[in-house]
Amino acid sequence: MSEVILHLTAGKGPKECHWVVAQLALAFAKEARDMCLECEALDGLEDLPASILLRIKGEAASSFAAKRIGSNQWIGTSPFRPRHKRRNWFVGVALAPEPDAIIDLKDEDIDYQAMRASGPGGQHVNKADSAVRATHRPTGLVATAQEQRSQHANRRLARMKLAIMLEERRGKANDSEKRSQWQAHQDLERGNAVRVYSGDKFVLKE
Repeated sequence: MSEVILHLTAGKGPKECHWVVAQLALAFAKEARDMCLECEALDGLEDLPASILLRIKGEAASSFAAKRIGSNQWIGTSPFRPRHKRRNWFVGVALAPEPDAIIDLKDEDIDYQAMRASGPGGQHVNKADSAVRATHRPTGLVATAQEQRSQHANRRLARMKLAIMLEERRGKANDSEKRSQWQAHQDLERGNAVRVYSGDKFVLKE
């Protein structure tokens, strides 16, 4: 069974884009189920997440991801500022980077610390000391993971988050060698959406 992990991100977008990230994750989950695929949110369980990691499992996982990678657009009235004139909101979807493929992310450079899970997540949060804080010593970047039920799974998730943070950091430094999550978001503002949804019910426009 193939598996892909999608990174949905609001990038530098406003509160509305965070809302769109959450709604888009729900839309993707429904679309995945309709294709007999498994879809699980690995993080981003809070109300207005800046980003969400979605794990898609199944024979058609790769093709499912390929049709959604890039700029995704929602057309609608801001749920927070109803008088706002803007009606086009963009968020980014990309494949989460493989931590092992990030040259400057070596496991020996990461300090892992177990801690008690807390905060949003409801039944998905394990109250035992299964949460993990990962610190990348060379850069000082810190990622935490508590959404998974085992410390081992949270350790893997925290490492993946560090990989994403390093890619974003690389993008901000204008590294031309790799297309980072952050660089991808800069293209969002220019449109060219691969998928367009509209209205409160997030209806896909064909």
